[in-house]
Amino acid sequence: METLKAIIEKGKDGLYSIYIPSVVGIYGTGETEAEAKVSLQEAIEMAYEHVEETGEWDDYLPLKEYSEIEYLYDLSGFFKTYDFFDVSALATRMGINASLMRRYKTGSKKASPEQKRRISTGIHTIAKQLSVTSF
Repeated sequence: METLKAIIEKGKDGLYSIYIPSVVGIYGTGETEAEAKVSLQEAIEMAYEHVEETGEWDDYLPLKEYSEIEYLYDLSGFFKTYDFFDVSALATRMGINASLMRRYKTGSKKASPEQKRRISTGIHTIAKQLSVTSF
């Protein structure tokens, strides 16, 4: 069984979209992330209905043996979803140029795979630190 990767984005209009890069034409949209995930599942179900009717997997072949969906954010979508982050302060904490981090947030610049790992590691480190905080 295979895990499909789905990318979550949040548009300037406030709507969420989720797509599976390995499957042409399969996407979901909604006012919330949860709605977009339901919409994505509906699109997958429609693809299965198409396969049942035609017997042809064609573009839907990656759906044939998947077991789960791994949801990933694009950086811009992450920062739009979790808009309480001060990206300039976050960049400073991670040793990343603040101006560059703001461009990642707006989507005007795409981060390299290494930069994405660096940001992800920094976010996870902060999450671990917060998880043991009490008042």
